Amino acid sequence: MTFKLALLVTALALSHNASAKTFRWASASDIPTLDIHSQNNALGNGVHAAVYESLVYYNSKSFKIEPQLATAWKLTSPTQMRITLRKGVKFSDGSAFTADDAVFSLNRAMAKTSNYGVYAQGIDKVVRVSDSEIDILLKAPNPVLMNQLTELRMMSQAWSEKNKATEPKDIKTKDESFSHRNAMGTGPYVVDSWQPDQKLVFKRNPNWWGKLDGNVTEIVYTPIKSEATRAAALLSGELDLVLDPSPQDLGRLRTNKALKVLDGAENRTIFFGMDQFRDELPGSNIKGKNPLKDVRVRKALGQAIDIVTLNKVIMRGLSQPTGTLISPQVNGWSKKVDARYPFSIEAAKKLLLEAGYKDGFEVDFACPNNRYINDEEICQAVAAMWSKIGVKAKLRTLPLVTYFPMIQRYEASIYMLGWGVPTFDALYSLQSLVRSVGVGGDGNYNLGRYSNPQMDALVERIKKETDMSNRNDLIGKALELSHTDVSHLVLHNQIIPWAMKKNIDVVHRADNRIDWRLVKVN
Repeated sequence: MTFKLALLVTALALSHNASAKTFRWASASDIPTLDIHSQNNALGNGVHAAVYESLVYYNSKSFKIEPQLATAWKLTSPTQMRITLRKGVKFSDGSAFTADDAVFSLNRAMAKTSNYGVYAQGIDKVVRVSDSEIDILLKAPNPVLMNQLTELRMMSQAWSEKNKATEPKDIKTKDESFSHRNAMGTGPYVVDSWQPDQKLVFKRNPNWWGKLDGNVTEIVYTPIKSEATRAAALLSGELDLVLDPSPQDLGRLRTNKALKVLDGAENRTIFFGMDQFRDELPGSNIKGKNPLKDVRVRKALGQAIDIVTLNKVIMRGLSQPTGTLISPQVNGWSKKVDARYPFSIEAAKKLLLEAGYKDGFEVDFACPNNRYINDEEICQAVAAMWSKIGVKAKLRTLPLVTYFPMIQRYEASIYMLGWGVPTFDALYSLQSLVRSVGVGGDGNYNLGRYSNPQMDALVERIKKETDMSNRNDLIGKALELSHTDVSHLVLHNQIIPWAMKKNIDVVHRADNRIDWRLVKVN
């Protein structure tokens, strides 16, 4: 090699390294799977969007629906949607994305082992019209179909068939499919490596059809359970962004001149669900009956929670106390449905006395310890509050990866859940949380198995009602019924701060996910 050529090679290498930007970020838990139709988990959904794309997606600044793998959509009848697919799109292996892949992906989302049926609710079948068009045929008019499609990402049919991954991994079992640890999509990045609970690395997809507004060539995600360790890694410069800094660390992060904190209200509500199905609670000292089936007991548990103390002491103000299952950003919310039952130990004790539990009772209480802001601390505080009315909550905490399969097997008497609303419409919450357990997403996270025929009838009407005034009236009635029945013990809506280096540009989203197309390292 000549001296001039060696200089040129060195210069090119330096130029390439100068343009290469790595973005390192962390939060408390790892994603549960790389399978895009397996576990409906908000962190996982946001991470999946780096690799897999949907037909449409929300604009991160306006939150209006915009084209992604679809370029146009039109109702050809009240129950038939014609979707025009983007031409020239390739998967990261170079194969073309076609209508066959779109039909396959939507059908895969409706499989028995899928946790995404709630996004496909109302779909009867999907058919190929041409290589670049599909029709979605509906069982009835669906006013939020396009909102639902933002969460149904596209997968290669050929890749899935080759790797025996035509059905999603069943999260209730320990069985693994190829798609659980491997991914191949049309998105801006590809999975370079994944060591569960240690590190997930993405690299740029050279076959991506789009153009990044950001400049990141590599994404490195590290799940770090310890709040102190996450903060220390950001302060030392090892991380560029922490998605979930603890309220206790925010003061010193805000005053550090090398950092900045972006705050925003998330469309996620934190609550407790209760087993209202079993005739006897496992592990309880009450035999032959289930105290949680009595609305007076459920109301007593709710009135024994000092929400003001939780907000001030545990959450350090990073919460909006609420009395309903949806946040203000979600269609259907109103001040009327947001009212809480008042905190009162005396009232709670009186309700337990009336229900026949003067001395209280023992109950299993399960919570995650690395999913929501101060989740374990909240549950510890609530257990102490319940002890004041004689309820002995036997608290057990688990990491996200084992917690969610456990509660989906109905193995918890009282459990914590945080429910974000990707569709920004109350139907998503009502169908998942208070509709009786059924098919097509009905009650898929109704893990206490609450059931009320009146609620089921309201939800079925909301699914089909296209007049928005009538529809919102029905939503209000359903939320009021949930409040009256005390279907859940609602706590608060999360306020999410993102802490990052000053040289990082991101757009804070109400769904608490990073838009990978926009990230800049300056």
